[in-house]
Amino acid sequence: MEQLQDFLEMNKSSVMTFIFTGLTEKTELNILLFIIFLHIYVTTVVGNVGIIVLSITDKHLRKPMYLFLRNLSFVDIVYSSAVTPKMLRDFLSETKAISFFGCVVQMFVFVFSATSELLLLGIMAYDRYVAICSPLLYEALMSSMLCLWMLVAAYCGGFANALVQTVSAFCLSFCRSNIIDHFFCDLPPLFKLSCSDISMNIAFQMILGGLISTSSIILILFSYTNIVLAILKIQSVKGRYKAFKTCASHMTAVSVFYGTIFFMYLRPSSSYAPQKDRVASVFYTILIPMLNPLIYSLRNTEVKHALKNLKTESWF
Repeated sequence: MEQLQDFLEMNKSSVMTFIFTGLTEKTELNILLFIIFLHIYVTTVVGNVGIIVLSITDKHLRKPMYLFLRNLSFVDIVYSSAVTPKMLRDFLSETKAISFFGCVVQMFVFVFSATSELLLLGIMAYDRYVAICSPLLYEALMSSMLCLWMLVAAYCGGFANALVQTVSAFCLSFCRSNIIDHFFCDLPPLFKLSCSDISMNIAFQMILGGLISTSSIILILFSYTNIVLAILKIQSVKGRYKAFKTCASHMTAVSVFYGTIFFMYLRPSSSYAPQKDRVASVFYTILIPMLNPLIYSLRNTEVKHALKNLKTESWF
């Protein structure tokens, strides 16, 4: 770890700071965008903190599903906070600068939280599969120890991927420019600044990203295939429609998140398009963390019931 720090300090001597081009080059939109994204960020933090507090305090929400939901909300807060506050400040700044070390930290936190979220989405899909397809064995199959190990695996996977991607990225030499054509420190635009051979970085990105994404996707597809088969056995048309609608909302969020991740990272670096990538990045770094409390919670009857109880208790 000390050797890594020494190397980063040595590399820092050639590039002291990076400059972002930002979300848009139209400076007249900065104030409007600041207001919009500040509202989104506040909504993200309040919504996810609310889910965490509610799932801890309400005794009816002390189930594995809500344990995973709490962790997803925590990751979403970290995920959004890694990018949005700096972007908000840049809307009001003439120079959108970030220090070398600040860029390292931002990338590490971003990759860690993004990877952890990918794995948590797979775990949550499996939890729903067990709950719907084996309801009588749910508590036995989803034991406290198993849930703990699943969470540990998600966070360890996030940490390992973030460490490898960040170290390999900042071991490159940056001699072409210090201007990052993006609104945060991300891998594809950073690679464009390097005069080093990035083939190893691309290999790490494709192999690790592919393994993590594929494992999570397989778990999601397996879980939802069995969920759909179970739903088709429901005799009530109304009940079947309600279940399908809930699954569709969840899968929409997963599709958007995975779609943008694949678009950004599991493609040839030659196809990098700054403007399109900035738009895609807004979805998975800013909008998805805001939507998750709504998608995974507010459509849930148990959470709605807990909210009603909380409102009722607040009057007394």
